[in-house]
Amino acid sequence: MLLDHRMEKLQPSFAAVFAQALTDPARATPVDVVGPRGKAAIKRYNVYRNNVTVSLINALADTYPAVQRITGVEFFRAMARFHVRATPPTSPLLFEYGRGFPAFIEGYEHAQDMPWLADTARIERAWLDAYHAADVPPLSPDVLAAVPSDRLGDLVFTAHPAACIVRSVYPAVAIFAMNRVEGPITPLRSNTAEDALITRPDMEVAVRLLPPGGAAFLKTLIDGGTLAAAAATAFADAGRCAGSFASSCITRSPRAGGISGLRVCTGVGVSVARAISSAIVSRPLNGISPVSIR
Repeated sequence: MLLDHRMEKLQPSFAAVFAQALTDPARATPVDVVGPRGKAAIKRYNVYRNNVTVSLINALADTYPAVQRITGVEFFRAMARFHVRATPPTSPLLFEYGRGFPAFIEGYEHAQDMPWLADTARIERAWLDAYHAADVPPLSPDVLAAVPSDRLGDLVFTAHPAACIVRSVYPAVAIFAMNRVEGPITPLRSNTAEDALITRPDMEVAVRLLPPGGAAFLKTLIDGGTLAAAAATAFADAGRCAGSFASSCITRSPRAGGISGLRVCTGVGVSVARAISSAIVSRPLNGISPVSIR
């Protein structure tokens, strides 16, 4: 009996056997799938297999509407069908499906003449993740204002659950924005690299363009670096303009929902901290327009 019990554990479940060929039309109908009288149920299984494939393609279209608008419905659905065959779902939650779609697009042979399409898809995926992220109040600017100026460089922030950055060597933010709304599309005449900050501080998800150095600055903070380290990274990434960005970004990010908490660490040089703090406290904390992060 013990041996039989172990053998049962080694046997794949009916659900596993049933699902094996659902996204691969080249595979035969599983032998365990039979009709009411024990006959092979090839036609019935094929109908179900087609319904599953169509449902997954529709899920991708719902997640990536800008990509579909750019490519056209026919092209998109053909590309999505190849992705479905190559990448079966691993989660029962349909909105989780398609995380690997941007990477698939990047390597898709027939999309090579649209090299910016994958980054546009990455922004769309980040938008959906922000939509489903936990509701957490963003950090109040008053908390930041209460920190002594000589300790600002030591600050380590807690990223908001919805916060995400997408970097691109293409104008992906502009491409995303113009293809997520109805109406005619204005020709894009820019080929400038763009970085996106996506977030949901309240009820609405927003995507905004980051200035030079912005992505490097915020990524350092999100990864757990100190404010001083983030400012140094921003300077290295974008040069002189990064200092101006760092001072404005740290005042905007809490309200935008990119930051939900902070703590003070030790080990940052006082001279560096004071240099950063002088730039930051010279900017008012009030009256700043919200910035969107993932």
